[in-house]
Amino acid sequence: MKIITWNINSVRLRLPIVLKLLAEQQPDVLCLQETKCPDEAFPAEAFIAAGYPHLAYRGEKGYNGVATIARLPIRSSDHAYWAQKQDCRHLSVELNNDLIIDNFYIPAGGDVPDADVNDKFAHKLQFLAELAEWSAHRDHGRPSVLLGDLNIAPREDDVWSHKQLLKIVSHTPVEVDALNRIMEDGQWHDAVRLAIPDGKLYSWWSYRARDWAAADKGRRLDHIWVTPPLREQIAGAEVIKSARGWEKPSDHAPVVIRLNI
Repeated sequence: MKIITWNINSVRLRLPIVLKLLAEQQPDVLCLQETKCPDEAFPAEAFIAAGYPHLAYRGEKGYNGVATIARLPIRSSDHAYWAQKQDCRHLSVELNNDLIIDNFYIPAGGDVPDADVNDKFAHKLQFLAELAEWSAHRDHGRPSVLLGDLNIAPREDDVWSHKQLLKIVSHTPVEVDALNRIMEDGQWHDAVRLAIPDGKLYSWWSYRARDWAAADKGRRLDHIWVTPPLREQIAGAEVIKSARGWEKPSDHAPVVIRLNI
């Protein structure tokens, strides 16, 4: 089973490269974040025509938004609201093979890593704290996947320069500690790093870079985690870095895992 997560930064604007990814990779499930699309405008017919008839999505105009697109039937879908905001940052689906996939778009957190002066950072930390509580009370024995744009690069080799980014939002110690707590409380395993344990690995490169590929100043903000029953079923993972260079690209690249289920 192949699962891909991708912050697409507007599903309607970048529909051609989403369809390109589906044609080339043939995943069983594609989870998108930052779709920036209200539900009534979601391009469902294009995905159905591409061979992905099972869809769940939650969106709002111009901001946020998550979608799960599957070959397999979706038995049910649900969502939760986080940090006292009714925005579209979470979508949970149960597939007909009993697998649960929770698709998240965690707040970026603004530019200043100080919750006392930056409401966006305070919002992010509250979201992470609630996610830890939610994770702690899940059924850890159930085959489940948590994925999406988590907007934190936790390891030193998940960023181009650990030293230079320690005080930059997405790699600060307080954020990394919060993400690690979610993982520990939920008994989650970082599927991508289990498959690719060593070396620099990024999934995001800023639009601001004149030549993003040459500079290669990336961060691994997009993640796929699994519960204990799936740990030994991980068959491989990759970041499709080339997609960052496609026409009208997202600033994120798709992240892939393969599971033996």
